[in-house]
Amino acid sequence: MPTSNLLTIDAIVNMGLGLLLLTFPDAIVEALGVPPAANAFYPNILGGVLFGIGLALWLGRSGSATGLGFGGAVSINLCGGAVLGLWLLFGDLQIPARGRVLLWGLVVLLVGLSVLEIIAQQRSKHRSGVG
Repeated sequence: MPTSNLLTIDAIVNMGLGLLLLTFPDAIVEALGVPPAANAFYPNILGGVLFGIGLALWLGRSGSATGLGFGGAVSINLCGGAVLGLWLLFGDLQIPARGRVLLWGLVVLLVGLSVLEIIAQQRSKHRSGVG
């Protein structure tokens, strides 16, 4: 898969999650089965940050603008996936099975994107004779 396609997918995922956290509607939280927040302040801030990350990825995907690129995308996805995975393993979250399935799906998506991005970066370097 071309690297620009991976960055586009990553940008869309981050902006989508960011928009969801920016709105953080109670009905969506309940329907998804994820832990509720007493107040939406922190989820909204996280949503803004994620949307900004997604926007930076979107702008940097063609190489014509400076964005996060692969190093940033991989770091963010691996850190986010790892923290979420640790919460799911050790956080004693009292959430329904559908919430666990959704959150583990996000862990797999984030870590999977990182692995694909690392592979694509290595292939790109190999083709260009760098590294």
